[in-house]
Amino acid sequence: MNCQQLAARIETMQPGVIPRDVARLCLLLSNYAEDVNRLDDDATFNEAWQHVGLRLQAATDQHAAMTEELELLASGSPHSYSAEQTWVLIRAIKVQSQVLGLYLGQPQPDY
Repeated sequence: MNCQQLAARIETMQPGVIPRDVARLCLLLSNYAEDVNRLDDDATFNEAWQHVGLRLQAATDQHAAMTEELELLASGSPHSYSAEQTWVLIRAIKVQSQVLGLYLGQPQPDY
């Protein structure tokens, strides 16, 4: 299966999806599958689709929550950061690392 075939399948699953999201899903699905040709099989494609969808939703939710925390943190003075605020920064780095790993196809460590 090539990228065009995978994109066509995604567009069938989600009619009206914008091209940027099709490209993103192609990348995530191809990273998930050890062999992209296995995505020709309906059962394998559906399993990959479910897995990628859940991981993408989790990453999106984590990113949104972290963005909100960072915006609150940015409204204060860095000179008076508490230990908890420092941990917010560390968690933000971790979330960004997980999102990047998702797109690069790197396995996610268990934290």
